[in-house]
Amino acid sequence: MHSERGQFVLLYRELREHPDKFRNYTRMSISTFDFLLDLLTPFLSRQDTNCRDAISPCERLLITLRYLATGNSYSSLQYEFRIGISTISEIVKQTCDAIWTLKCRFMPIPSKEKWEDIAQRFCMKTNFPNCLGAIDGKHIRLIKPCHSGSQFFNYKKFFSIVLLAVVDADYTFIYVDIGAFGSSADSGVFKHSKFGKKLASNELDLPDNQPLPGTEGPDMPFVFVADDAFAIHEHLMKPFSLRNLDTRKRIFNYRLCRARRLVECAFGILSNKWQIFLKPMNLKIENAAKVVKAACVLHNLVRERDGVNFEDTLANNMEPADFIHVRGPIVGFSIRDEFADYFMSPAGAVSWQEDMI
Repeated sequence: MHSERGQFVLLYRELREHPDKFRNYTRMSISTFDFLLDLLTPFLSRQDTNCRDAISPCERLLITLRYLATGNSYSSLQYEFRIGISTISEIVKQTCDAIWTLKCRFMPIPSKEKWEDIAQRFCMKTNFPNCLGAIDGKHIRLIKPCHSGSQFFNYKKFFSIVLLAVVDADYTFIYVDIGAFGSSADSGVFKHSKFGKKLASNELDLPDNQPLPGTEGPDMPFVFVADDAFAIHEHLMKPFSLRNLDTRKRIFNYRLCRARRLVECAFGILSNKWQIFLKPMNLKIENAAKVVKAACVLHNLVRERDGVNFEDTLANNMEPADFIHVRGPIVGFSIRDEFADYFMSPAGAVSWQEDMI
């Protein structure tokens, strides 16, 4: 069915003459599309045959971006691009694999110096010092996988795989782990992820402990922030239990929430840009994971190259968390207490915090 009547031939050149329409169609600027195409061309080039000309890397990328941007089915895309369903399926899988190879470039594990830069941005934007990232899991909706039983059925009563993410202060993914069963708890997914294991064994090259701003000590570790579904740790802070909260604990929970909400906002940005996430994916598990991986890399790429003027309204409309209480090491509790005391002190308090609790 591939012919000159498909969208690539009919629309692509015209879209390039209208940057706003091109951005709306592909979810990125023309310059970013060209940059990405240049990186992917070696992976997407195919040889012509005696029977037909190969589909160009440009058209392969455009089909994949359109699939991610709209969530349209392969059946719909076959009529738009005049390409068979099985071919479109292979194009999307191969292109997503190719995009994931760019992970080391657009989602590298930070160096010690980069961690310090992230902490400075967190402190500036959220008033939470010594913070290296916000961690949370997002359930990616699926049509019920065949012969899967209840493994992918989550506590929200739909089928899913888990996207576990660590996000910096600019809504960029530092790390993602994709594909855990929807029935898995976020804390378990994190514990068994490569990032979680490296954090537990001190292999992430984190900055050395240092005093909180405006104080002379004690030296405090750098930490990640998460909700109450995670286990507290020397380098991972979660809220105080909702029972018997005094003012000090309420203020700590509020201050932690201001930092942690950035990961929720990142998920919102991801879903609004790549609307494949707004409805259940009718894909095999391994192919759904490929799509999510590619979308996360594209998220970072577009934020780096195009920037986003994002009004932080998602955080004001966050749904209450479904808390799963998990206990952690004693040292984590003592560090949390140090942060809580700091947020009550003249050096660490912000003027509006008592109004917000």
